[in-house]
Amino acid sequence: MRQSLPGERPIVVRVDRWRAGLPADAWPDDFPVSGEVWRQDVFAVAEAYRAGSASARQLLAAVLMWGYGPIGYGPWRAARSLGGDPTGERLTSALEDISVPGEVALRTAYRRFRDPAQARLPWLGPAFFTKVLYFAGYRRGVGGVQPLILDRVVADRLPAEAGVTRRNGWSSDEWLAYLRWAAGQAQRRGVEPDAVELALFQGP
Repeated sequence: MRQSLPGERPIVVRVDRWRAGLPADAWPDDFPVSGEVWRQDVFAVAEAYRAGSASARQLLAAVLMWGYGPIGYGPWRAARSLGGDPTGERLTSALEDISVPGEVALRTAYRRFRDPAQARLPWLGPAFFTKVLYFAGYRRGVGGVQPLILDRVVADRLPAEAGVTRRNGWSSDEWLAYLRWAAGQAQRRGVEPDAVELALFQGP
């Protein structure tokens, strides 16, 4: 079983619908055609992106396929997000410092994705661009503050001390507060920070 995290379940996608809905240049090389997508599969595209053998558009497509999964409007929305950056320059700019350790780089990347003058794209709000930041910037085995996914499900299950309000459109300060809280939880439990996020998403 291909797992990035203990307890992870695969995301099921309609590969035929996604292939038909996405621009040809955005389809990630060697992406699973079985219809089951694991975090590991998206991380592989992210690693290829960092190595220069995958484009930012391919990375975004992989993240969105995993993120939308079987939702029927996923390919339509993903195509609009990709259409907002046909060359991938905005995405590349947003991610240029994501591999630099520390909160300054994370805050900068988050703010770029929210700024229409920089990397804000159609249908790519915080629930989805934090997925991009997670896959592009997570450093496994390092611990500490790491980019993590923040969507409505996770936000609704966070305790008040995590510093996130119960709404959409979280600020960079709220995201970083959540990352610090998750880092502390991970250290106490002896797990990876993204295992804390996965536990929140899957619930009790």
